[in-house]
Amino acid sequence: MDKPKVVLGVSGGIAAYKACELLRRLTESGHDVRVVPTASALHFVGAATWSALSGNPVSTEVWDDVHEVPHVRIGQHADLVVVAPATADTLARAAHGLADDLLTNTLLTARCPVVFAPAMHTEMWEHPATRENVATLRRRGAVVIEPAVGRLTGADTGKGRLPDPGEIFEVCRRVLARGVTRPDLAGRHVVVSAGGTREPLDPVRFLGNRSSGKQGYALARTAAARGARVTLIAADTALPDPAGVDLVRVGTAVELREAVLGAAADADAVVMAAAVADFRPAVYATGKIKKKDGQEPEPVALVRNPDILAELSGDRPRAGQVIVGFAAETDDVLANGRAKLKRKGCDLLVVNEVGERKTFGADESEAVVLGADGSETPVAHGPKEVLAETVWDLVAERLG
Repeated sequence: MDKPKVVLGVSGGIAAYKACELLRRLTESGHDVRVVPTASALHFVGAATWSALSGNPVSTEVWDDVHEVPHVRIGQHADLVVVAPATADTLARAAHGLADDLLTNTLLTARCPVVFAPAMHTEMWEHPATRENVATLRRRGAVVIEPAVGRLTGADTGKGRLPDPGEIFEVCRRVLARGVTRPDLAGRHVVVSAGGTREPLDPVRFLGNRSSGKQGYALARTAAARGARVTLIAADTALPDPAGVDLVRVGTAVELREAVLGAAADADAVVMAAAVADFRPAVYATGKIKKKDGQEPEPVALVRNPDILAELSGDRPRAGQVIVGFAAETDDVLANGRAKLKRKGCDLLVVNEVGERKTFGADESEAVVLGADGSETPVAHGPKEVLAETVWDLVAERLG
């Protein structure tokens, strides 16, 4: 079987060296990679490095090997084009259809999925010209993943950092697996919650749950690969930041509610995958609660946390918004799930059986997705990204 053909475009930014790691992941996972750097990129990483790592020749100009017309062939034969890093200049030239080097010629001739991983200073990313160019590319079907927040060049810090190469690879893998040139969530804004909230009892202790956040992160990664602008609201997790999402970290259920309602104001869909604590301590002890010899501890009084899913479903901030909930059940799974779907008022409810060794913390999951229209979609035991794909399939159908 022929290896999938990937074109790795590299723009002239300081993050060009990170593309070497992305190239390694692509080649080691069985892809035939052709690196097409811009002339500026070669100031950061030389052609010999790209050629040695990919096993393919490297060129930047349309005039090289003219008899083979490479500026046409490379794009025509590709299964995926990924540009990482994509500078503001490269995004602008791609958006306006310029073709003054081999990379931009390749982008014009490609009829396969295209992924851009931008990297630049915050001011450049936020400039109206860049935002319009990104919107144009997304409207045409390209996947432009959001840059990460972190250390930039010099002492600067902010949004504009190239996401982790491993996370970019995950986006590319998902885009290749779907094999569609126009992502079905392009132009959509989706909100995903993930992880488990923690309700503090004192400065040391808290009430929590076993949720790892893996399912929510899989949903976020999958939505980004399908072209959506993703806001991921994460409670307690120890997972690497997914590429292409706006990440908001929270701790308690009250903080989660505030973040979700704020992000949902202009969202097309909200997926509440987080395990939100139903209760919190009625009183927060400002000092550590001490053991006292010969005395039993005082009972911990609990109060209800806000029901975020029911609040979203009952008072949707945007017409046509699709709301998805999750139900973790230990017994009478489907019966409890149907009752919860009716009680919460959401459009879809993902119901799965949980326990100490089931679902929580695992890389696999098994579920049934219940619809308010009476539909039931079973998802067999398998990777959590399979469940994520199913959820977004059902959401995309309802978004039309």
